[in-house]
Amino acid sequence: MRMRLTARGGRPLTLAEQENRAGLIFITPTVVIVLIAVVVPILWTIFIAFRELRLRDLRAVGIFGSTFTLDNFVNVITSRGFLDAMTTTVIYSVVGTLLAIGLGLAAALIVWRPFRGRTIVRASMLLPYVTPVVAVTFIWSVMLDPNLGIVNALGKDVLGWEKPIPFLSQRAADISILGFQVEVPVALITVIVFQAWRYFPFAFLFLLARLQAVPADLDEAARVDGATPIQRFRYILLPQLAGVIGLLVVLRFIWTFNEFDDIYLLTGGGAGTEVVSVGIYNQLIGRGDIGSAAALSLVLAALLCILLLIYFRRQSRGEAVP
Repeated sequence: MRMRLTARGGRPLTLAEQENRAGLIFITPTVVIVLIAVVVPILWTIFIAFRELRLRDLRAVGIFGSTFTLDNFVNVITSRGFLDAMTTTVIYSVVGTLLAIGLGLAAALIVWRPFRGRTIVRASMLLPYVTPVVAVTFIWSVMLDPNLGIVNALGKDVLGWEKPIPFLSQRAADISILGFQVEVPVALITVIVFQAWRYFPFAFLFLLARLQAVPADLDEAARVDGATPIQRFRYILLPQLAGVIGLLVVLRFIWTFNEFDDIYLLTGGGAGTEVVSVGIYNQLIGRGDIGSAAALSLVLAALLCILLLIYFRRQSRGEAVP
């Protein structure tokens, strides 16, 4: 027996109306999950950010008993370490994103052409990305240890270092370049290199998939015309990869801008590596200031939205130009 769908007036539903109703039924679970998992926490964070609320007062005052205030945003923005943390976040995000994509591109070009053992090499390149972050940060901490680490051992025995370098605890070091003394942020460079090493497989997968789709006739024609490898990469491969690289830049920048676990497990935010996400954690756990932590998270989200808006506007203008 076939059920006949009818509207409120009793008339049969048209095929378009039946499809619309079916679409609403199918999309409802997704909408409910997004509301519960995304929208409600965002609204709750906004509510808390405008409340004078600390962990020690939570039991006595309650969330709704706290007073409405704008001091959280004022204290966060005018705090002594805010500009330093924001500068560190931008440097970490920009350099880490570009370095990760560059390593991914180099790895994709290496395994693009068939050779013996290519499958094993491809699989091994995914290990940094699939290994648990706690495990890899522990391995790097041991490797870079100034007393027990293999990096300092090789540095002293092979490279002639006078003393071991505490890569994860030294804020800066002076090195001589062409007779000029340059201050190098040791710990920050270390966490950037770790971030690029850990996440380059993500870019590697995207870029390798796009390289496999590049028509072989283009590269063969360029070879016949006598193009050098650099010319073939610049004028044939790079235009084919431009769209994927742009997408990777956006995704990796967003994720790196909000990065917390890598830096916290390696340095705890010390030695000049405190990014804004670590500052949010310190506000919440270290000081017990729930309102300031929520306000700082909203400031971080707002700055990220502004940067992405600027990027997308420049991209749209670039696409409009013939």
